[in-house]
Amino acid sequence: MSLLSKVEEILLLTIWKLNEDAYGVAIFELVEKETDMRWMSGSIYGALTRLKKNGYVESHKVKLHNDKSGRPRIYYNLTQLGLDRLSHVQKINQSIWNGVPNLSRSE
Repeated sequence: MSLLSKVEEILLLTIWKLNEDAYGVAIFELVEKETDMRWMSGSIYGALTRLKKNGYVESHKVKLHNDKSGRPRIYYNLTQLGLDRLSHVQKINQSIWNGVPNLSRSE
């Protein structure tokens, strides 16, 4: 089983956290908030496309009644395969970090 990229891991975790509210803008905003970094939309949407192609997420469009632009929101949810991959990465991260003391320096 191959590893996920860090971006893929972050996106899968974000989709898991947002649950039913995991649509493009919400994902983008939470990723920026959680990482405290500015992201290019292409890096988010490109990775979401790869995750979907690999079967880790599914998407569906929802047309909002009050949306004047006429564009539907695309919502994402984890597939069982995506959840399994995320669980695998979690186990690897826990194993690798096991025994490492807190590396942050308080000032």
